[in-house]
Amino acid sequence: MKIAEMNWRQVEEYLGRDDRAVIPLGSTEQHAELSLATDSILAERVAAEAAAPLGVAVFPVFAYGITPAFLAYPGSVSLRVSTYLAVLGDLLDSLRRQGFRRFLLCNGHGGNLPAGNFAGEWMAANPGNVVRLHNWWMAPKTLAKVHDFDPVASHASWMENFPWTRLAGVAQPAQPKPMVDFDRLRAGGPEAARALLGDGNFGGLYERPDQEMLAIWATAVEETRAAIEGPWG
Repeated sequence: MKIAEMNWRQVEEYLGRDDRAVIPLGSTEQHAELSLATDSILAERVAAEAAAPLGVAVFPVFAYGITPAFLAYPGSVSLRVSTYLAVLGDLLDSLRRQGFRRFLLCNGHGGNLPAGNFAGEWMAANPGNVVRLHNWWMAPKTLAKVHDFDPVASHASWMENFPWTRLAGVAQPAQPKPMVDFDRLRAGGPEAARALLGDGNFGGLYERPDQEMLAIWATAVEETRAAIEGPWG
């Protein structure tokens, strides 16, 4: 159930039978030849497809994340950690006040991982509420499925190249890219990161057959649905 397709009375009626909310966490950042909104597109879509048969409410994606290394790439937006967690706290506080009690943060961006520690703090301050962070792309079954096809999978590589993250008229390079030196990447600022990465892909192939990608997606949706179902403690 997408909140974007409901009015407030329908949400009030929903809260009479369920207190779960799924909040997709994304990012707006460079993804080489793919959409700048790749992380947001994937987090929101996997959440919506997973929640649909369960009738659980899915909120619009929180489309900005923590990605300071990519600030030299036009279109990339990074929030300070303090800003990010403050906004996330406001989101949870707003929904808790209305009667939501169980929250799944369906995360699509590695830079957002501080949300996991914040969830523990927020629960300690708000007893009776549960917040779980689900990193959909690195959940065990999904990651295993990725590695079934190719163990070399990284940011902006084939593993994020789905029909819904590609851009019309943009061709993908045919040859794989050598894996980036992560120690060098972590040691520099945004300009150094751009100089090191070039197009932005961390390494590996740029695309794989759609049949494989859809198999990975089916696993991700199933695993995300299981996370929404619980157990919730």
